[in-house]
Amino acid sequence: MHLVTICGNLFIILATITDSHLHTPMYFLLSNLSFIDICFTSTTIPKLLLNIQMQSKVISYAGCLSQMSFFIHFAALENFLLTVMAYDSFVAICHPLHYMVIMNPQLCVLLVLGSWIIIVSLFYCTSIGVYVSSFVMHNAHASAPASVMYAVLTPMLNPFIYSLRNKDIKGALKHFLSGDS
Repeated sequence: MHLVTICGNLFIILATITDSHLHTPMYFLLSNLSFIDICFTSTTIPKLLLNIQMQSKVISYAGCLSQMSFFIHFAALENFLLTVMAYDSFVAICHPLHYMVIMNPQLCVLLVLGSWIIIVSLFYCTSIGVYVSSFVMHNAHASAPASVMYAVLTPMLNPFIYSLRNKDIKGALKHFLSGDS
């Protein structure tokens, strides 16, 4: 599943970079979502795979703190980016004639950078939250299925949901994979 997530999202990024027809706000946001999904799954899955291979459930306190901080960081960033994508869709549907004026490249970059900057500030708050919450007992077995769905399955399906059903992305991927310019 992790390999499918990485490859699927990487193909979306490469397709949007290499095809000049996809240099629009929607595809800029989709490629950022793909990048965030790669980062999001890469915070937990490698350690999970290592734990399965080594048959160990041990993680250091510092490792847990950093993993949780990055996990929350990328999860919050994805939520902010999905909000920006919802705004993009709203503008495209409600103001189609003014779409390119409203969703200009500068605004798209500003919205994405704003999402990243907001998350950096939240990063420190979540670090404190993880530190404080570590004193409270938690039943990990009860939340394991939900955690796997949220941390693994959703990022794996995002390329299919948001991009691979799109004929422009499919065409760009075909050109990219065949080596056409």
